[in-house]
Amino acid sequence: MTVEDAEVQEDYVLGRVVMLAAVAALGGFLFGFDTAVINGAVNAVGDEFDLAPGPKGFVVASALLGCAVGAYLAGRLADRIGRIKVMVIAAAMFFVCAIGSAFAFSAWDLTFWRIIGGLGVGAASVIAPAYIAETSPAVLRGRMGSLQQLAIVTGIFVALLSDALWAHIARGASEQLWWGMDAWRWMFLVGVVPAVLYGAMALTIPESPRHLMAKGQTEKARAVLRQVMRTGVGARIDEIRRTIEIDRRSSFSDIRKKGSGLLPIVWVGIALSVFQQFVGINVIFYYSSALWQQVGFTEADALKQTVITSVTNIVVTLVAIALVDRIGRKLLLVIGSSGMFVTLGTLAIVFATAPTKLNADGHMEPVLSSGGGMTALIAANLFVVFFGVSWGPVVWVLLGEMFNNRIRATALGVAAGAQWIANFAISTSFPKMADIGLGFAYGFYTVFALLSLGFVLKFVQETKGRQLEDMA
Repeated sequence: MTVEDAEVQEDYVLGRVVMLAAVAALGGFLFGFDTAVINGAVNAVGDEFDLAPGPKGFVVASALLGCAVGAYLAGRLADRIGRIKVMVIAAAMFFVCAIGSAFAFSAWDLTFWRIIGGLGVGAASVIAPAYIAETSPAVLRGRMGSLQQLAIVTGIFVALLSDALWAHIARGASEQLWWGMDAWRWMFLVGVVPAVLYGAMALTIPESPRHLMAKGQTEKARAVLRQVMRTGVGARIDEIRRTIEIDRRSSFSDIRKKGSGLLPIVWVGIALSVFQQFVGINVIFYYSSALWQQVGFTEADALKQTVITSVTNIVVTLVAIALVDRIGRKLLLVIGSSGMFVTLGTLAIVFATAPTKLNADGHMEPVLSSGGGMTALIAANLFVVFFGVSWGPVVWVLLGEMFNNRIRATALGVAAGAQWIANFAISTSFPKMADIGLGFAYGFYTVFALLSLGFVLKFVQETKGRQLEDMA
């Protein structure tokens, strides 16, 4: 069945569907903002607290520890108190993180506040795709699910643009701005704005119809479905009731197969999450400013490059939204893996073959020629293009829809938790890998891009156009 055929059979209220998905996806904005805001501040934070590369990498990635825990707990908590309440809790945690990080007095309390924010961001990263999948018609679910990634990359863009603005005004991230606060502190403080917006907007949308049905509130669920569907509400209610009657509350035991180990579909979700991070995408968004300075760019030019990269990411995510329900999830992943393999391989070769010099910290760093620098810039941005049109949005779409109703919340939490742990591993290891050599680091990511291609071809099943109630 084509998307056009499905649209004839399933009539929906497009504006309302988009509005509900967009509000839920604001959690993705917090995700992107929180993980990228450290980019412009990383060198200033390292100088402020006199951090070696290892501890600096830990501070950068510390939020991801909270994200892993928040993602794991969010699904089970959402089954108990509802999706909306978890969104509000996540917003509150991010609000506290923004203020605490801005007024941090040591690397350790900065780490603590970033972990608190990570708990909220991790929770939001799970609730958004679940809520979107549960309120969107099947024919729109891919495009609506992709709004999560669009929100993430928009959050990244706003964070990097904000970083560049504060650094420009203060003439450096380490320079004082207003009220005696350094610019890097303002970079964190501005996070209170999206936190308040997310919490306020979450209170304006209804609870997920599947959660309402699970709590015995059928009429409320029917009312929610009437907001997004013009026809077929009764049939959808019957489908949800059928799955609830044969399923019990989701728990960790539900995602285990008889005997031992996890269900194969859960392992597929975990692997998708790990591959999404092990291609090194967040190295671009966490360290790109420091990386481009390391190979000869000024701080201002390096920040401009990160903003350009984030804009590229937004544009290609819009392309993915247009394609995901037309050509399917699997083909997009295959295209993305192939392109990432080529572009990462190019970066690995450029950095591995460049001459090196000893920097002020006593470490060897590459010296790129004008041609080598341009090749690296083009390859890095093309890498973002291939990731942004495929693995960025498609993994979130698949995680929101590939699990059946009984295990969705718990399985999504486990898979998202694995994603955050993988993100943490990549982010904390990059400074040490870069000390060995940027060619080595990008070579590592190149290998995983190739492995991701083989994994998709063998294990990933297409989910385009299928109702959530029909997932095995």
